Amino acid sequence: MCIWMYVFTERTMKKKSRQNFILDKLQVANKVHTPQLALDLDVSEDTIRRDLNEMSLKGLLTKVHGGAVASIQQLYYYNDNVVKHTEEKNMIAQKAVTLLQDGMSIIITDGTTNLSFARHIPKDFCGTVFTYCLPIAMELTALANVEIILIGGKVEKDTMVTLGNDVSEKFSRIRADLCFIGTGSLDAESGIFEESYEVSLIKRRIVASSDGVVSLATSAKLGIRQTHLVCSPHDIDYLVTELDPAHSLLGPYRSWKTTLI
Repeated sequence: MCIWMYVFTERTMKKKSRQNFILDKLQVANKVHTPQLALDLDVSEDTIRRDLNEMSLKGLLTKVHGGAVASIQQLYYYNDNVVKHTEEKNMIAQKAVTLLQDGMSIIITDGTTNLSFARHIPKDFCGTVFTYCLPIAMELTALANVEIILIGGKVEKDTMVTLGNDVSEKFSRIRADLCFIGTGSLDAESGIFEESYEVSLIKRRIVASSDGVVSLATSAKLGIRQTHLVCSPHDIDYLVTELDPAHSLLGPYRSWKTTLI
């Protein structure tokens, strides 16, 4: 019987392979320790810490003292394991949470920007959150003072959201103070668009059911028209991007009766 021994070094052990190894460990144990990972992979603890920091920003795990634990997104995967524009989405989330007030009823739609927003909601926030996105609902379970209402329907396995007429109809019976719309694309003349017809119908209903509409959009979404219109510019009360409100890219949106954040 032959036993093959592989020695991992910082040179030969590629970052992606290291991180996949860490994810595999988390699937089994739900927690990993930095010193043990450094021994297992024959790299420095600083290298492991950098990996954990990067993976934490992507939502693949949650850092804790001395290591990491499995995050909601790692356990319930959200489309792919590389979230684009992570820094921009975190900046948007930090701005958007300033709109929250205790006692609010809010709706959070799907999308990785909204997942980042959910992670940034203050631990002491007290209110009600409606969503049709499973990863966001799971993320919010860490907030003791938040009532979470998951709107049920057919589950779309790739994106982990509920879809269908039942979902739209249930949102029609809700009245929210604010809705936080994950934005497929944003056109200065027409408003918010989505590629998915079913998602666009649900978001239209959510906009109609909300006293205030918050569009969360990275600058990469600006100036693009997708297939299905969600709402027009006059429906949007706040546009939150990672950009300074005075940035030239936001020039076409300053004519809206919308607060740029």
